[in-house]
Amino acid sequence: MTLSLFTWEEAVRWYRDQPGNEAEVRNNYFDLPVLQAAERYANGEEFAEVVRLLGAGEKRRILEPGAGNGIASFALAKNGWLVTALEPDESAEVGAGAIREIAEQTGLPINVVQEFGEKLPFADDSFDAIHARQVLHHAADLDAMVRELARVLRRGGLWLSTREHVADDEQQLIAFRDAHPLHKLYGGENAYPLDRYLKSFASAGLRVKETWGPLESILNFSPGTENERQISLRQVANHSYLRLGRLFGWSNRFRQAQLRRHTRRDRTPGRIYSFLVEKP
Repeated sequence: MTLSLFTWEEAVRWYRDQPGNEAEVRNNYFDLPVLQAAERYANGEEFAEVVRLLGAGEKRRILEPGAGNGIASFALAKNGWLVTALEPDESAEVGAGAIREIAEQTGLPINVVQEFGEKLPFADDSFDAIHARQVLHHAADLDAMVRELARVLRRGGLWLSTREHVADDEQQLIAFRDAHPLHKLYGGENAYPLDRYLKSFASAGLRVKETWGPLESILNFSPGTENERQISLRQVANHSYLRLGRLFGWSNRFRQAQLRRHTRRDRTPGRIYSFLVEKP
């Protein structure tokens, strides 16, 4: 099987049809009907954290680049945002067609635009916020995409970019792609070093408010639950500095210090990070 033999839709269909993939299909919101998957995402802990960070919509304007099948567009619109979903793929299952179907079925305010993020058809300062879920690591030109998204965000606006894959070097990138179940089918997976994302934000004039590593937010830990994340955090603290972890594991300051240490030392290929940035 050669690289890029399948379209994205065909790759997802193949993955969905393989016996034993049922749990991962649900975890990635690839299951059908799409509206059912979108409802599950909207009611989950990951989206609850999105709302905590960006606030309720209250008819504010939000751009969702790389909107995929529209699960987050649905959740945001249901939460009161006026959503513009940017998605170049026309697919009725994993692309713009799926988002349009959700909008038609629910009557929610979701405007679908079939364009790429590197050149946006919007005026400067068009949006109050941006939500980008699993988007930047797919960019053909990371700096161009970040500049364009910064351009259309109003001053004082927040941009939440979640679940971005990180690879420190070419070897890690190769390992990540080799392990990814769909990359061999459609060839679209990528990852950048952490400082590459941060430099792109800075170059576009954005201020990074928060950066979260794999265990540092439910945004990255999902589909694991917050309860499971807390168990993992306690395990990190308990195993730090031999017996000292068990002695000082009760201290939140100690636990946070060990979590930061664990995050710095993590070299897992394709590990997930999220960012909250602001346009000054």
